[in-house]
Amino acid sequence: MNLSSLNQDRLRTLSLLDRGPLANWIGGESVAPVGGRYSPVRDPAIELVVAEVADSDVADVALAVAAAQRAFQSAEWAGLRPADRERMLCRLADLIEAHGDELAALETLETGKPLSIARAIDVDAGAEHVRYMAGWATKIEGSTLASSIGGPPGVAYQTSTWREPVGVVAAIVPWNFPLAIALWKVAPALACGCTVVLKPAQETPLTALRLAELAQLAGLPAGVLNVVTGGPAAGAALVAHTGVRKISFTGSTAVGRSIGHSALDRMARFSLELGGKSPLIILDDMDPWRAAQGAAMGIFFNQGQVCTAGSRVYVQRRHYGAVVEALGTLAGQMKLGSGFDPETQIGPLISARHLQRVQAHVAQACEEGAQLVAGGQRGRDSGFFMQPTVFANTHAGMHIVREEVFGPVVCVMPFDTVDEAVSLANASDYGLAASVWSNDLSLVHRVVPRLQAGIVWVNTHNMLDNNLPFGGVKQSGYGRDLGRSAIEQFTELKSVCIAY
Repeated sequence: MNLSSLNQDRLRTLSLLDRGPLANWIGGESVAPVGGRYSPVRDPAIELVVAEVADSDVADVALAVAAAQRAFQSAEWAGLRPADRERMLCRLADLIEAHGDELAALETLETGKPLSIARAIDVDAGAEHVRYMAGWATKIEGSTLASSIGGPPGVAYQTSTWREPVGVVAAIVPWNFPLAIALWKVAPALACGCTVVLKPAQETPLTALRLAELAQLAGLPAGVLNVVTGGPAAGAALVAHTGVRKISFTGSTAVGRSIGHSALDRMARFSLELGGKSPLIILDDMDPWRAAQGAAMGIFFNQGQVCTAGSRVYVQRRHYGAVVEALGTLAGQMKLGSGFDPETQIGPLISARHLQRVQAHVAQACEEGAQLVAGGQRGRDSGFFMQPTVFANTHAGMHIVREEVFGPVVCVMPFDTVDEAVSLANASDYGLAASVWSNDLSLVHRVVPRLQAGIVWVNTHNMLDNNLPFGGVKQSGYGRDLGRSAIEQFTELKSVCIAY
């Protein structure tokens, strides 16, 4: 069966797509866009329009925020016990798993990623994250503090802190892991008692709309979770709305900076998980073949469309040639195809525009003198496929080494000393993640503190845990997702002093 047949056969099994144009989800129901405009959603593997969704504007955002504000103040939501919120989130996790085949298929259809990744990461790990955050609903706590306040004779003071929900949250998510990252934001916000307006990427809105329906089935009151689809105009309106008290954004550094400025103008809370140019450091005590396999997974996973993708690989000179050769071999062996084909390892990039952007990065690298070891070309005549690409003989002055490509493109560079490797790894505007590959535990413990990154892995890459904060330094963001850190970002700290 060819690629087009695989995708179109799966398309016919998804009932969400039989409803005609898909509206926003506001206040517990489908609401048509005020302006009457819809935009297409394409399957990037076959370039076929699979759905039309609301192309929202300021008026639609205003309706969604108003619904979230009403829900936040309502007894149906604000009056719930933390244990009630926990129970609802656990029901939502169960529903995500029960509808896992449908959600994974929608995710593969709109992103092109292999179905196995959509199921494992967006669905199964997403449901696990919801359960993890459900547990936090009953564990949000303040502190009772010893008071040193001096006062009139006979008067004492009790001082404490309380954590309270911040209010209406704008959750703006990217197109690479639409469902998973939506749940990273929605689950902790709901656990804390906030309400949410979720804005998925224009390219990948389908799982967000289905998630809202499942949330209602889980018992969430109307208006607690709203979904507004559309492009930059809808996102900008949501960020600027004075009723939004917290913005949680994952996406590009350029857009993140703009959101941060807008939030600061009205003193709204915000957290930003932005771009990366993550280094892998391979020391010479490491087996070069094993290191190359780790590097391949670090860069080619999800077509390289991962903010933590290991796009800069630094290899101690003794193994440099072996790692370059092995990476080139591995890249050349990877199968491109439909995400619905179980043998596919590399799916398409998200869009024609993004494919052209990645191709432009590759062309510029070649013009600047980088050695093309593998790939470098469009992967298929149709669909937005890019061959896994390996460059050698690159250096810090090259555009391909400095700029985030967000595709299956890796640069491999040699180093002689550990000090040199650390210096090269830190010579970036970004600081999201890094990994060190070595069997020398003593050396690893000396290298890790010197790396300017929010996340450091050792002998692995791109591994996440719900209890481990996720976020970067420098131009890679502000704040953290996952773990206790996420809970703290969706709450306000109130200080209370009682005289008695």
